[in-house]
Amino acid sequence: MLPAARAYGLGVIPWGPLNGGVLGGALRKREQGGASRSGSGRAADTLDRHRETIEAYERLWADIGEHPAHVGLAWLLAQDGVTGPIIGPRTAEQLDGSLRALEITLDDDILARLDGLFPAPAPNGAKPAPEAYAW
Repeated sequence: MLPAARAYGLGVIPWGPLNGGVLGGALRKREQGGASRSGSGRAADTLDRHRETIEAYERLWADIGEHPAHVGLAWLLAQDGVTGPIIGPRTAEQLDGSLRALEITLDDDILARLDGLFPAPAPNGAKPAPEAYAW
């Protein structure tokens, strides 16, 4: 929806940008036996369906030496039109940690790698925004 919002000059406030913990290091936590919200429900289904992509994402943030949730939030904040995510931390530690995303600058190479891992779908064929996003 970001292309349509940009075309109309609207800001976007995304809710749940880490997809229930999927982009917060869920596979690593699962392998280490740690409990997480991503172990069941929609997040678990997403992990199962997109395991290779999530593994590549986890390798990327490990390569750049940042926490996965911070990379995910920094990537979101780098998107033109995003005014600020609704993050929903469960602890004060998670809230404090999320602020790290404001300090991370992802270079063009990292942004391109992230966009390659999670490409935007081409809705309604390949029409330009905002027509491509019309119902």
